[in-house]
Amino acid sequence: MRKTLSTPNAPAAIGPYAQGVQAGNMVFVSGQLPIVPATGALHTGPIGDQTRQCMENISSILAEAGCTLRDVVKTTIFLKDLGDFAEVNAAYAAFFPAEAPARACVQVARLPKDAQVEIEVIAVKE
Repeated sequence: MRKTLSTPNAPAAIGPYAQGVQAGNMVFVSGQLPIVPATGALHTGPIGDQTRQCMENISSILAEAGCTLRDVVKTTIFLKDLGDFAEVNAAYAAFFPAEAPARACVQVARLPKDAQVEIEVIAVKE
């Protein structure tokens, strides 16, 4: 079973990809920028706030598959500046108060829309 996930509660895709895809009991959420769904504008506040926006967008897409952040098993964080790691980490940690998923965090040369952070996740639907 393959199902494309789409919700107006997260930013629309800015290219030829889906917000997320459910394949069997696996849910793959495309990288989320800190775009505010209501306005379509990139959040340009502090990096912690941008991280929270990414995670809220992810939560909305997971909800379309009947999942929550508790179902996330792997995340990848892409940062424009690894110097932001501590602030991003603090904001991110608030979304996983009990059992954190596996994670990678890497610095990249550039992100779409010149964003400072992008986060993608993989979840397993029980």
